[in-house]
Amino acid sequence: MKATKYMAFKYKVYDVLNNDSTTIGSKVVQGAIIILILINALSLIFESIPEVKEDYASFFYYFNLFSVVFFSVEYFLRMWSITCDPRFNKPLLGRVKYAFTSMQLIDLLAILPFYLSFVHFDLRVIRLMRVFRLLRVFKITKYVSALSIVVNVFKRKASELAIAAFMLVFLLLIASTAIYYAENPFQPKAFSSIPDSMWWSVITICTVGYGDIYPITIFGKLIGGVLAVIGIGFFALPTGIISSGFAEELAERKEKKRKDEFNTHGCDPEVTCPCCGNSMKAK
Repeated sequence: MKATKYMAFKYKVYDVLNNDSTTIGSKVVQGAIIILILINALSLIFESIPEVKEDYASFFYYFNLFSVVFFSVEYFLRMWSITCDPRFNKPLLGRVKYAFTSMQLIDLLAILPFYLSFVHFDLRVIRLMRVFRLLRVFKITKYVSALSIVVNVFKRKASELAIAAFMLVFLLLIASTAIYYAENPFQPKAFSSIPDSMWWSVITICTVGYGDIYPITIFGKLIGGVLAVIGIGFFALPTGIISSGFAEELAERKEKKRKDEFNTHGCDPEVTCPCCGNSMKAK
């Protein structure tokens, strides 16, 4: 009897925290988490204003403490109840696998800096890791379906985007090396090394061109012109990859919705009567 009550309570916790659940309790919890995430983002913004931080230092401290406790409880409840999911039903391996999912890693990084402040750790690293508090904003992608589409698109096209990023890095390296040997003899301060030349390559391939560093030799100008033209075309590559990912994701969601309606009502919304336009029952 106790084991049954325990499992029932565990499944109820899982259902409340499950983003796909349609129960009232789940919607209330998800709404509260979204509101807290948005308030955290505003708190982080206003805390960067010296005057506001000085006047409301205690509020920021206790609000951050409350947020850390809240998100910590949420994190551990998710880890505890995730074995109700068939994909992670093994007590140890299932939880380890779930802990390394992208959303759980974001949840962990969002609260980790607070706990690191209690151990012997380099304070400079802790100050740098405070930026991870902003990752609490990314938690909202679990609760808003439109944002989850964006996450799924990037997951779907991760390999293609990785190839495009590799090509970009390779292009920057080639351009930085070429412009260094073309301009260094004439502008030793502006193009003092290949790493310093990468700044010029980045702003040129992005077609920003701040004008703080620019080539003066014929060969350097030729490199700059070619790189600028390549930059315009290069950014069409990831744009096309992401666009095709959105098209595939939306098509899959539409197909899934159609199948769900077919399984629920026994009719296919894509098959309509030519006379009245209503859905026809599947034969």
